[in-house]
Amino acid sequence: MGVSRRNWLAGLLGLAVTATLAAGPPQPTAQVQAGDVVVFAAASLKNALDAINAQWQKDTGKKALISYGASSTLAKQIEQGAPAQIFISADLDWMEYLAKKNLIKPETRSNLLGNRIVLIAPKDRAQSIDITPGFDLAKALGDGRLSMANVDSVPAGKYGKAALEKLGVWNSVSGKLAQAENVRAALLLVSRGETPLGIVYQTDAAADPNVKIVGMFPEDTHPPIIYPIALTATANNPDAATFLDYVRSAKAKPMFEAQGFTVLGSGRS
Repeated sequence: MGVSRRNWLAGLLGLAVTATLAAGPPQPTAQVQAGDVVVFAAASLKNALDAINAQWQKDTGKKALISYGASSTLAKQIEQGAPAQIFISADLDWMEYLAKKNLIKPETRSNLLGNRIVLIAPKDRAQSIDITPGFDLAKALGDGRLSMANVDSVPAGKYGKAALEKLGVWNSVSGKLAQAENVRAALLLVSRGETPLGIVYQTDAAADPNVKIVGMFPEDTHPPIIYPIALTATANNPDAATFLDYVRSAKAKPMFEAQGFTVLGSGRS
């Protein structure tokens, strides 16, 4: 193992803890073991993948170490030598980014899940908003800001910006954004009442009891939300392929569906 990859292994625990803090309450720290399957996954997958990982460990006695974050950040870290063996992106663009650099095994790539984006508010201040062309989002925000994942690089933010542009309201709110490093961090801003409204995935809203969906974005206002999965080019742990198959299996399907994802199956992308 080269020095750079040893450094990545040493730093992986810190990355996982940082991502977990952005995605939800701190969890017990995990130690990286040589035989662990290392998974880099979009932050919005945390609840579902944690459940699947727990079931896989129960079934096999093995475990995966899953680091959650923005797909853009994780893809760049894989490019820089991070020892991820599986990558699950929240959009096709970042998987394609790695594919073009020959950093994934293309024969293992498939489209795993679908999702929706929604407008949320703190539960105790939630009032329904009809999301239609030209709707007055700026008025609904008042003096507050709109919480979104980074609109230039993070999939949830890019989908949200595309929808607002299509609906003709982007210019009215582009100066009133609270941009976060990933979608779970955007969710937390609303959950804590720091922003009056936010755009997140439907699955994120379902995972936080302190927020409520106040509007659904029409699916024709943004590109289809697709989560692809693949082994990385450097994946040489046989358990990585086994875990990837488990994530795509019928056993995992109800755990994804329980969080509100649409399971797309294992068709190749």
